[in-house]
Formats: sequence, C-alpha cells, structure tokens
Amino acid sequence: MSQPSASPQRGGGYRRSSGGLLAALLVTVVAVTAFAGLRALLLPDAARDQPGVDWEAQVRAGRADGKLLVAAPASLPEGWRATTAAYTTGSDPAWQLGLLTGDESYVGVYERVDSVEDLVEEHVDEDAEQGDEIEIAGETWQVWTDRSGDYAVTRELDEPVKGTGALLVVGDAEESEVRDLAGSLVLPGE
Repeated sequence: MSQPSASPQRGGGYRRSSGGLLAALLVTVVAVTAFAGLRALLLPDAARDQPGVDWEAQVRAGRADGKLLVAAPASLPEGWRATTAAYTTGSDPAWQLGLLTGDESYVGVYERVDSVEDLVEEHVDEDAEQGDEIEIAGETWQVWTDRSGDYAVTRELDEPVKGTGALLVVGDAEESEVRDLAGSLVLPGE
C-alpha cells in the first residue's frame, strides 16, 4: 500500500522578499512623516499654549525658609510667562526662575550663597567676559556677556543666613529686557 505523499504547506500566495520589506518600510515612513507634518500645521504650538508655572508659590516658600532673600519680580511683564521656578532648601539653598518673554526669548534669575564668578561660570559661560558696572534701579550691577549672545547682570547680596550671596539675571533676550527684569526684582527689606 502506498501512502500519500505529504505536501509542504505554503502560507497564502505571499512571497517574501527584501524588496517588499523595503517598500513597506518606505510607505510607513511616508505615512508617519505626512501625519507629523499635518499635525504641526493644524495644531497650535504646544509650547506657547502651555500654562506657566506657579512661580509665586515658590517665592513664598523660599522666603518662608529664610535662608535666601529670593529675588523675584512683583509681577511678570505683559506677555511673559514662567517656565521654571524652584527654591531648594538645605545647606546650599538656591533659587531659580526661568522666564520666556513675549517673543519666546529666555531670561533667568539665579540666586544662591556663592561667588558671582561661580554663578556666571555655571549659567552664562566659563569664558564669559566681564563688562562695565551699570546702575539699575539704584543698585550697582556687573555686566557679563558670552560669545553665544547671552547677556547677564550680577550683584552681591547679603543673605540672611550664610552671608554673601550672588544674584544673576541672564538671557538671550534683548539687553534692555534683562536689565528691566533685574530692576524689577523685589528683595525683602528693600
């Protein structure tokens, strides 16, 4: 008796090839790119629509801690928004406030018990150039610039706990905007 021969089973009529795989990959990439492009055109800019952070709560918390003065504006200029605000307590307290201007340029405020030079090296550039002293809102500030276009002003502060601290206002915004923000900073007791 003869047994029927077993025939190998083939899946459908689909023939697999590297050319078919590349064509499928190309179609997928084109579809994803088209979707991303349409989404970017039709949806508003997500960064512009994000609400600002509650920077005033961080100011209150920092001032209540009593280790730094926590320099901050009474209010933000029209069209500006806070994107970061953080007060860090402990043995090395620090305050930072990151802002975007109406035209999306950055301005930051940094304060801690440290030297002005260390703060400039960290937040401006280690090769920042020291400029002239200027007067802003009745206080003497030191000007700093770097090759990438950042403009900064600094001054020393008498901090409540550890003595001399440093205050830095820096950004890629217009120099006048950086100076205006520095002039608007409020310190307890001033």
